[in-house]
Amino acid sequence: MSETTEQQKLKLRTDDWRLLDHVLAPAENWTAEQVLHWAYETFGQDVAIASAFGPEGIVVIDIAARVWPRLRVFVLDTSFLFPETYRLIEQVEQRYGIEVERVLPSLSPEEQARTHGSELWTSDPDLCCRIRKVEPLERKLAHLKAWVTAIRREQTSARADARKVEWDPTLRVAKINAIADWTHDMVWSYLRARNLPYNPLHDRNYPSVGCTHCTRAIQPGEAPRAGRWPGFEKRECGIHSRRGERG
Repeated sequence: MSETTEQQKLKLRTDDWRLLDHVLAPAENWTAEQVLHWAYETFGQDVAIASAFGPEGIVVIDIAARVWPRLRVFVLDTSFLFPETYRLIEQVEQRYGIEVERVLPSLSPEEQARTHGSELWTSDPDLCCRIRKVEPLERKLAHLKAWVTAIRREQTSARADARKVEWDPTLRVAKINAIADWTHDMVWSYLRARNLPYNPLHDRNYPSVGCTHCTRAIQPGEAPRAGRWPGFEKRECGIHSRRGERG
C-alpha cells in the first residue's frame, strides 16, 4: 500500500533532524549572519522568525533582512502587549516592507476569563502563558520546519546552554538561536550603529518587556528579568523550555 500524503509529510518531518547533524558543532563558530544564511538556504520559506520585539529581536530581524529578503516574521500576540510594542511592530513592518503575522491564542481574553476566572495571570501565570503563548507557538510551528529566536545565553540560566542550531524532538522542528553568544552590550551597540527602532519602555527601566499584566520596571540592582511575573519565582514563559534530547 502506498503512503498517504500525510504519512509522507510526517516521515519528512521525522527525518529532518538528519539535516542538522553535520552543522550542530560547526555552527557554534559561525557568525549570526552565517547561521541565518544556512537556515534560509536549508529551509527557505519553511523558516520564520518568532519575535517579541525586544532589542535582540530587532537585531535578528535586521540581520535576517540583509541575508534573506523574503522574511517571515510572527509575534505571539497575547492580546495583552503594551501599546509601545504594537507601535514598534508597525515601525518594523514599515522599515522592512513586511507584514508581521499575529499568532493569537485560541481563547480571547473574555473566553479565558469565563473558563479560568478573571486575571488568571495573578493565580496561575504558567497556565496563562501556556494558553496565550506556548499553545499558539506549537500550532504555528506545526506548519514550519525551523524557527528563528533571539534568545541569548546570558539572559537566564534556562538559556545558558542554548546552541546556535538545535533540534526540538517533540515538535520536530529546528530552532535557530543566531545570536545565542551575543552580550547585552553587543546587542545595543548594533542597534545604535544601525539606528534601529526599539521599544521606548527600555529607556524607562523595562529591560525585558512582555504582557502589560506581568511586566514592571526594575529597581536599581535588580536582575534584567526581575520585572517579569513580579511576585512569582518565574522568569520564563515556557516557549524556550527544554524538551529533552533529540529523539
